Amino acid sequence: MKLRGLLLLAVLAASGCIRAPQIVMVDRATALEEQAAGSFKEVEQRLARAGMSPTPVPLTPNQLEDLGIRPTPLVENLGKTQADRVDELLFRHCVGEGRDGLLVDTRRSCLAGRLTADDVALVERVNRARQQLWKWMRTVRPAVSEESLRRSWHQAHAQGVICGGWVEAADGLWGEKKC
Repeated sequence: MKLRGLLLLAVLAASGCIRAPQIVMVDRATALEEQAAGSFKEVEQRLARAGMSPTPVPLTPNQLEDLGIRPTPLVENLGKTQADRVDELLFRHCVGEGRDGLLVDTRRSCLAGRLTADDVALVERVNRARQQLWKWMRTVRPAVSEESLRRSWHQAHAQGVICGGWVEAADGLWGEKKC
């Protein structure tokens, strides 16, 4: 019994001397960790500014086509003739074949895209060429009136206008050519 008491006393005495080390928790990184992490203040500010300034979401080519807008080709088609360009403008309703035989700017009813300066210059060139043709036709057939020549030419030319092209009817209303 005496031995038991001594043993108990030794255990109690020993347990008082042995302690767990104190653990210190810091909520900040050490100087070395801060140096290694670097500063991202400028990046964070740019990110915050970008989040505050809304920008339009780009549409896919399929979404643009669903809206009736043809995306610009990635490679420019250099093989297009002036007649092909006029047909495209007629089909998009940006330009129409007038009753008088001249091309008319109808950009308000343009389905897709817009008229560029090159397109306007092309329309003017085509109209000038048509007027020169009629002037020449008048010299070949001086007995026929200019109005009659224009009408005859216009009837023959109207057959070659692209299907779906924008044309002016006799009553002055615009519509697509039916084929």
